[in-house]
Amino acid sequence: MTKQRALIMNILNQSDRHLTADEIFFLAKLKMPSIAMATVYNNLNAMNDAGLIHRLHIDGAADCFDKITEPHDHLLCDGCGKISDFHLPSLSDTLEATLGHPLLSYDLTVHYLCAECQKGKR
Repeated sequence: MTKQRALIMNILNQSDRHLTADEIFFLAKLKMPSIAMATVYNNLNAMNDAGLIHRLHIDGAADCFDKITEPHDHLLCDGCGKISDFHLPSLSDTLEATLGHPLLSYDLTVHYLCAECQKGKR
């Protein structure tokens, strides 16, 4: 693993949230001033293709990158944009039973208002 890829993986592993490529680039630049944005994008794409990370696409927002590669779902607060992980264990089985075919993959994003936004704190 290259030192650039190791740095990007370390940034994702240390984060408590889903980061965009721009956020990863900013944090990487602090540790490795010579890193280029293209290097970050190329590594993120390669890491996603290799299954080391997961690209999360949300309409109207920049793609985020998730360090958790096991199947799981996401909550998206429409107030503040915070993304949280959650898991519906029987959803895959239900979808496969309904379709009558095995699933290759699926992405589920549930839109809601987080507790802070409901209270008007954000």
